[in-house]
Amino acid sequence: MRTPVPAPGEPGQARADDLKALALECLDEMKAEETIAIDLVGKTSLADTMIITSGRSQRHVGSIADRFIQEMKNRGYGNARVEGMPACDWVLIDAGDVLVHVFRPEVRGFYNLEKMWGADRPVGLAVG
Repeated sequence: MRTPVPAPGEPGQARADDLKALALECLDEMKAEETIAIDLVGKTSLADTMIITSGRSQRHVGSIADRFIQEMKNRGYGNARVEGMPACDWVLIDAGDVLVHVFRPEVRGFYNLEKMWGADRPVGLAVG
C-alpha cells in the first residue's frame, strides 16, 4: 500500500514533480511521439502521473525505455520496475510516483489507455 501523497511543496511531491520532468525530458530527447501526461491524483493510488508515449519501432521503444531507466539511475532515483523489454511492443516503467508506458503505435491504439484514464488521445491515433 502506498503512503499518502505529500502536499505540494513537501519533499515527496517535489521528488514526484522532478521525476515527471525527467521522464518528459528523456522522452523529448529520444524523439518519442504523441507524448501525454495524465494526472492520476485522486483517481488511483497507483501513481501521481501516468505518461503515455510512442516509439516508431520496437528498437525505438526499447531505446526510449533504456534511456529513461539509465537517467533515473544516474540522477539517484534508483531502479524502476520494468516490464515488456524483451518484446518492446509495450514497455511499462513503474518509477513509483510516475508510470511511463512506451508503445509501438499499433499497440497503443489497441489498448487505448488514454480513453481508460479519461485523457484526450493525441490526434492521429484514432482506431479505425
